[in-house]
Amino acid sequence: MSCRVNMLLRRSLLILICCMPLFAAAQMKVTYSGKYGPFPEKPVPKPEPVYSPAGSSTEQLPVQSLAEVGITDPLPIIAIDNYLRSAIAQRAFPGCRVLASKDGKVFYDRAFGYLAYDSMHPVNLNTVYDLASLTKVVSTTLAVMRLYEQKRIDLDKSLDTYLPMTIGTNKGPLPLRALLLHQAGLKAWIPFYKSFYDSTGRLSDTIFHTTGDPRFNQEVARDLYMRQDYKDTIWNTILRSPLENTGKYVYSDLDYYFLAAVVEAVSGKPINRYVSEQFYVPLGLKTTGYQPMQFVRPFMVAPTENDLTFRRQLLTGYVHDPGAALFGGVAGHAGVFSTAGEVAVIFQMLMNGGVYKNKRYFREETVKYFTAYGSAISRRGLGFDKPNASKSDAGPTGDRSSGYTFGHQGFTGTCAWADPQSGVVFVFLSNRVFPSAENNTINKLGVRTKVQDMLCEALNIPVDTSRPEVRKSQIGNLQ
Repeated sequence: MSCRVNMLLRRSLLILICCMPLFAAAQMKVTYSGKYGPFPEKPVPKPEPVYSPAGSSTEQLPVQSLAEVGITDPLPIIAIDNYLRSAIAQRAFPGCRVLASKDGKVFYDRAFGYLAYDSMHPVNLNTVYDLASLTKVVSTTLAVMRLYEQKRIDLDKSLDTYLPMTIGTNKGPLPLRALLLHQAGLKAWIPFYKSFYDSTGRLSDTIFHTTGDPRFNQEVARDLYMRQDYKDTIWNTILRSPLENTGKYVYSDLDYYFLAAVVEAVSGKPINRYVSEQFYVPLGLKTTGYQPMQFVRPFMVAPTENDLTFRRQLLTGYVHDPGAALFGGVAGHAGVFSTAGEVAVIFQMLMNGGVYKNKRYFREETVKYFTAYGSAISRRGLGFDKPNASKSDAGPTGDRSSGYTFGHQGFTGTCAWADPQSGVVFVFLSNRVFPSAENNTINKLGVRTKVQDMLCEALNIPVDTSRPEVRKSQIGNLQ
């Protein structure tokens, strides 16, 4: 009997000895439990993020449960819903669509409000919005990236290398890089429409007709067509305009008039056709593109402004930006319409390092090059906007955004941002310019940045204070 008791005691002691490391580990704060077991928390430097957090197969797919992205408390999500309803009640916009994903897992995708304040049609997940300046990154910058990667353009070559019309003008020597960074010295914008009226205050019938024909074929709005050759007059106005603040950062739509023209000259195709063939169709996008009235039903499109100064009608399905309208709704700085879900696909492809559904669109180094801080005097990347490089104020993004974040805002009340460090894609689409662009409540309330921060907070992403260091490491010897 005593031998049996001794044997049991020895086995118990052996088990206790073997389990002691596990008991000790249980007392430590564990931050990772993976293939090689749990590791205690310890300070480690932040590595540069991998642009494909879940590999090339990362897609925009809805979660079955918030727990898939680590959200166990629904209250933060409810708070976001209530905040957006409050913003609508304060007439920041009549409606909106908000989408957020982490590592491709769409955990927030909701529509609020109506297409218009007096509309009976609620916003839904198929509502198409005018992206405004988001066009710069989901169209023109993508096209420039493709041609750069193919070595068909050089960012340090001048405009007159690609556009003969600029030879002998003050625009000819401007390098493409300066245009992408908004440092070329171009005027912020030109109000072309002011020259369109006759002495009676009516649109000149020598420039515009209410019906289209082979000569008047530039459709600028419903039942309004511009004379085709008048585009030459617009270009001459741009080419004759003075350079202002050369070498300084001045955000200008005119930069993207020229970049789109370069894309068309080098590719040999209109930019709307080029980006559709190169990106939108291969990505499987159905509601993304210029001139949406040609491929979506009118009731799917949110109206923008009741234009009282130029086209004098409520704009629905026709680009809000008056300069882009003069190019038939196809321009480098504005004109693309889309849904939040399809914008998210484009940004997920970029955050995957240029891959989506195992099809490669860019090399990862190209994506990193264009989306990094690219200027010694501003927060801009090459074509992309970035957070302010400040510990206390991220500017156009939420304060929980890292310095690796890239994206853009749009005048109509839109934005899209992707953060490779956190794996979060955030898209906010609205028509805050309805019925008037004078309504600036969305910015006064800071709706877009606040919602972005609330979503990141729900994911337990802390306020980021490393943006200055990221910018310093990215711009290298630019200073």
